[in-house]
Amino acid sequence: MSHGKMTIEAEFLALSADKLTQLMGRIETCVAKLTPEQIWARRAESQNAVGNLLLHLNGNLSQWMLSGVGGQPYARDRDGEFSARDAAAPSELLTRLRATVDAAAALIRAIPHERLTQRLSIQGYDVSVMGAIYHVVEHFSGHAFQIFLLTKMFTGEDLGFYAHLNSEKTRTSPQP
Repeated sequence: MSHGKMTIEAEFLALSADKLTQLMGRIETCVAKLTPEQIWARRAESQNAVGNLLLHLNGNLSQWMLSGVGGQPYARDRDGEFSARDAAAPSELLTRLRATVDAAAALIRAIPHERLTQRLSIQGYDVSVMGAIYHVVEHFSGHAFQIFLLTKMFTGEDLGFYAHLNSEKTRTSPQP
């Protein structure tokens, strides 16, 4: 993900879009390892299934980025994201979330740098455009890691996302 010599603003926007895209790819890897039953499984009523997390990530990213920053109309049913049970096939959930991530990443990459300090009201919060981007990347990351953990618990597999760090070369010459 090297971006060459960039301004701080350009680097922030590129890294933010790249991180969302990377995490989406890892979520797709996880969902491919799970059965539809596992996607909607929960150990307790107070816990979220992977399916609920996929719906929630789509809702949050749509509300904060596409609507809040991008100005697209969007009516969110946040409670429905969590109350859904077997609401859609895993492939449909992934298709919707991938489209939202791709649209959000494109939007982030295209944000004029002077907009980064513009104030917005999103979900009742007073935030800058930069704060909104930081929120969605942080939020997306947190729930993505929940999906990773649930996938590891269901499959017993190492997901291999950091396998490149296991080589002798990496241990002797640290890289970002």
